[in-house]
Amino acid sequence: MKQIDRKKFRAICLVLFVLYIFCIVYFLIFSDMFGRSGYDERRYNLHPFQEIERFIIYRDQMSGWSVFLNLYGNIIAFVPFGMLLRWARNKNTTFWQALLYSLMFTLAIEISQYITKLGVFDIDDIIMNTLGGIVGYCIYYVTAKLLRRYHAKK
Repeated sequence: MKQIDRKKFRAICLVLFVLYIFCIVYFLIFSDMFGRSGYDERRYNLHPFQEIERFIIYRDQMSGWSVFLNLYGNIIAFVPFGMLLRWARNKNTTFWQALLYSLMFTLAIEISQYITKLGVFDIDDIIMNTLGGIVGYCIYYVTAKLLRRYHAKK
């Protein structure tokens, strides 16, 4: 990729990353669509896989949309974070750095939900959101490697 094209691409990715962050924060903290009307008390789940298991066991008694959002939506929503992270940082990003940034961002959201009582601090969300960030990073990494090979053969 030419240097000028690379700069434009990085700028676009940075803008997309910032827009993505705003959207995620809005939907995970403020959106009524996801039941963010607030609780009278702070709620939390510190038992890993408790909510995941609950959604699997009782999936027939819940709406399909609710099950999908809780089991897959938490992963899918954070894939763009992992994909855009390298370009937003404008530095090479290792797997461990992507894991750490995904974890820190998710933790910040969960703590915000707990403090504001606009959601539940859930360890399962942290696990799945972080996994989504890692999946996104792996997609970026494999795609970048394939593109490098393709351009090297030209």
